[in-house]
Amino acid sequence: MTPKRLVMLSAALVLATGVVLMAAPEFVVRVLLGGGFSGDVKMARFAGFAPFVLGLVCWPGQDDVTTQTIWSLFTYDLLSALYLGYFLFTAGPVRLLLGPACAIHALLAFLLAGLAYERFSAIKARSSKSGPV
Repeated sequence: MTPKRLVMLSAALVLATGVVLMAAPEFVVRVLLGGGFSGDVKMARFAGFAPFVLGLVCWPGQDDVTTQTIWSLFTYDLLSALYLGYFLFTAGPVRLLLGPACAIHALLAFLLAGLAYERFSAIKARSSKSGPV
C-alpha cells in the first residue's frame, strides 16, 4: 500500500467517525458498547467535530503526504486503539464491533508508525550526508 493510500484510508475512517458521531451519537454508543446513551446528545455531537476536522485536514492533496499528517493520524489511531482496548477488557459484556474497531485502529497505528519511521530515517540519512554546516 502506498503512503498516500494509507493516509487516505486512515483519514477516511476518521472523517466517517466524525460524521457518524455528529449525526447519530446514540448509534455509535449502542454499536460499540451495547448500552444506551445516557449523556448529553449535543455534547456527543460536538465531540464528532474533532475527528471530522482531523479527517479533512489530513486528507492528502495532490502533493506528497507530509510528516505532520502521518504523525497526526498515527496519534489518533494509537490513542483510539488504546482507549477502545481499555473498554474491551474492562467494560464487561460489550458489543461485537468493539474488538474489530480496536483492531483496525491498532493496525492503522502500526502501519503509520512504520511510515513515520521510514520518513524519519530518510531525513536522518539526508542530514548526515550533507554534513555539518
